[in-house]
Amino acid sequence: MSDDALATWCKVREQVDWSSAASVGPVPVRPAVDGLAAWFDGPVRLRDPDRAGRLLAAMALSRVAASQGEPLTPTLLADWQRLVLGVNEVGLRQSDAFAKGGRERYGLTPHTWQDFAVCLHQSADPSVPLTARAARAYLDVAFFHPYPDGNARLALLVLAHVLEIEGARLDEVGPLQTTRYADDPDGALDLAALVTVLIRATHRRATAR
Repeated sequence: MSDDALATWCKVREQVDWSSAASVGPVPVRPAVDGLAAWFDGPVRLRDPDRAGRLLAAMALSRVAASQGEPLTPTLLADWQRLVLGVNEVGLRQSDAFAKGGRERYGLTPHTWQDFAVCLHQSADPSVPLTARAARAYLDVAFFHPYPDGNARLALLVLAHVLEIEGARLDEVGPLQTTRYADDPDGALDLAALVTVLIRATHRRATAR
């Protein structure tokens, strides 16, 4: 059996110096183009119009939660995931999960979902830079892999939610669509750095109007 990528991520997560992530500069950031909506309504809609509609609905729900300052919780994510998948009920996975053609395995223990809830709670920790919190929450969803399907879509919504709560909205999200690996601490910080770049670029383009 392949190594447990979730256990690896939990170790890596504690090793990464999240506090070293750069500051994003001035917020709020209100872009000329809503990058998340444009991604769902553009590339995603071209591939699957129904999926795009579900994601836009989940995005709208997530932004209501952000406007009310709701922190990330498993219950909140389940509300979004029902819309993402177009189902009435979703449940956390009950066995190991696999991704990347079966090369990456995410284990399951009696404390997995309690640990997941703790990790989500940490996305609101003000002592950690915003971009690091957003990147870390994205990777938490990717590697805890809470649902049998749709986790990559949910991870993007989670990243956007962490930013949205603090008034930062991106004008493009396409560069975020790259493969991430659980055993890559440098890659985790690189994701935070990418979010910083995207926020700064969004702010620059918005103020140049």
